[in-house]
Amino acid sequence: MSEECTHNCDTCGAECPSKQDKSSFLEKPNEQSSIKKIIAVVSGKGGVGKSLVTSLLAVNAQRAGYHAAILDADITGPSIPKSFGIHDKAIGTEMGILPNQSKLGVDVMSVNLMLESETTPVVWRGPVIAGAVKQFYTDVIWKDVDFMFVDMPPGTGDVPLTVFQSLPVDGIIVVTSPQELVSMIVEKAVNMANMMDIPVLALVENMSYFECPCCGEKTAIFGESKVEETAKRLFIPVTAKLPMNGKLAAAADAGLVELYEGDWLDGVTEMLNKLIG
Repeated sequence: MSEECTHNCDTCGAECPSKQDKSSFLEKPNEQSSIKKIIAVVSGKGGVGKSLVTSLLAVNAQRAGYHAAILDADITGPSIPKSFGIHDKAIGTEMGILPNQSKLGVDVMSVNLMLESETTPVVWRGPVIAGAVKQFYTDVIWKDVDFMFVDMPPGTGDVPLTVFQSLPVDGIIVVTSPQELVSMIVEKAVNMANMMDIPVLALVENMSYFECPCCGEKTAIFGESKVEETAKRLFIPVTAKLPMNGKLAAAADAGLVELYEGDWLDGVTEMLNKLIG
């Protein structure tokens, strides 16, 4: 990057790589693939429930009559297959790799579906991990997919940059938690999306509150929610709050996330419905 760069491509006179035609970086999907919309699910830090939100969004889309898919780009911490109870290995053909399907028909591709054992660690350097993510897009046959949700690793490193540059991402959904520190990290993720000219579609606050199963009283264990305040300041149009829910956590651990009951993400799903309509 040039020392003269002002980080505003509209007014900057420096010749930076970011001024190149962004389409020149895009990878081509498999010839048999058909993907209408790609939504990246991101978080500024780990442990906020990004993979859970990705799973629930895919389930919601499937329930709404769309064909959903998940590209698990969290190569070193893949958890999507476990949430859906998928343990069979992915199968390859001369035409490409076939994604595994959940019980309700969600297509899933994850590195855990290609390893000898689910507990085998992925000890790869950044460029190799980024290359694997690209292959999940280019080598896998994604047939008739309405919504592909990309479960991103936390932070703003190699893989998010690879996804934003290599895949035609239509928008991102940011997952956070109520702590004050997290709002600063959320802004980093949002600023990265803005730098890449990718719209931020929604902000989802996980572990927003605990609802007593006996009386229904809601308690903000990690502090009062700031999701609406943060979204307004960052011009994010849609917000959602997920509670700390023992049944939901147990369902994901048991590979039964598709059986969850809850309307917490319905507003986000309605927004996605307008996006594809």
